[in-house]
Amino acid sequence: MLSAFLSAFRTPDLRKKLLFTIGIVAIYRLGATLPSPGVSYGNAQRCIEAMEEGTPGVFTLLNLFSGGALLSLSVFALGIMPYITASIILQLLTVVIPRLEQLRKEGQAGQAKITQYTRYLTLGLAVLQASAFVALARSGQLFNNQCDQWPLIPRARGCPCGSPWSRWSSR
Repeated sequence: MLSAFLSAFRTPDLRKKLLFTIGIVAIYRLGATLPSPGVSYGNAQRCIEAMEEGTPGVFTLLNLFSGGALLSLSVFALGIMPYITASIILQLLTVVIPRLEQLRKEGQAGQAKITQYTRYLTLGLAVLQASAFVALARSGQLFNNQCDQWPLIPRARGCPCGSPWSRWSSR
């Protein structure tokens, strides 16, 4: 087993692919543990511990797909979910929209165009889903209102508006 792994690193093309994959996994794990700006990481961890004692919900299942990053509101909290959703949506739309079906039948060039559309839709869905999770965290509904004593996004000092970014927006 170890000799097969070492021989994989001796092949330049395979070594490059393996190092790229290891690098991407390392970057993702770093982003999954790095807390988002404006989020109280300690309060998020307390809420997660309180939620684990109770009944698991839908967000626990979604947290599984993000590698534990969703409920801690880390930088890469959404993970691959927006891309998967965009891919499924475009696959379903190829049946409904004739232009997309025509692109699918064009072969490699059409598939490249559909892939480009998938990436654009991914960005839109990521912004929409991230905004939804921030709104849920701000309202306390992310943890089913069980963590009201530990606000995930604490209010800025001296600001009645409650936005942690308000001290920079007035400059």
